[in-house]
Amino acid sequence: MSDGAERDGAVTDLAGLEALYPAPSQRVRDKQIDHLDAHCRAFIARAPMLFLATSDGARVDVTPRGDAAGFVAIEGQSHLLIPDRPGNNRLDSYRNIIANPHVGLIFVIPGEGWTLRVNGRAEIRAAPALLERFAVEGRAPATVLRVAAEEVFLHCPKAFMRSGLWAPESWGEAGAQDMGAALRDHAKLAETPDAAEMEKGLRATLY
Repeated sequence: MSDGAERDGAVTDLAGLEALYPAPSQRVRDKQIDHLDAHCRAFIARAPMLFLATSDGARVDVTPRGDAAGFVAIEGQSHLLIPDRPGNNRLDSYRNIIANPHVGLIFVIPGEGWTLRVNGRAEIRAAPALLERFAVEGRAPATVLRVAAEEVFLHCPKAFMRSGLWAPESWGEAGAQDMGAALRDHAKLAETPDAAEMEKGLRATLY
């Protein structure tokens, strides 16, 4: 048993971890690149959704970012521009980036099992001309996140295959969980928010 493998099964060092898995294949090692080539550009242009991972060194956040396909712009060979649309204003991700610029992105395309992963460094931009470039319905974002890509690679579709994520027959009943009740309990509200009113309010503040 490795020094990093405790009696309760916890794995606490690299030797213990690597003993549990075979080494990655050479193809897996070689597929990582350090820029956005034509294949990456095409993938990003088709993606209406990404997930942004950030950390301040003590805590980690992952947040979804979505808009019409192609909402992320590519600048040069290695930079991404991601407009920050209206949200809950917690600024968890941005607070993390101020403390630690390292970020991870996963781009997702509906119906596509493959995803595109981008790791790099981010900075928050607020130049008026840049914000105006990303205006929708006359409303510019408050900021734009500029990410310098350092590690880029396609991630295999096994997770999507196992989950059946894009198979409608696996989805279950739409609206089966009362999110209004969850919000009431979590936020300690006196009443359950009306689902139709919540959706109306959300749609009114998309941009």
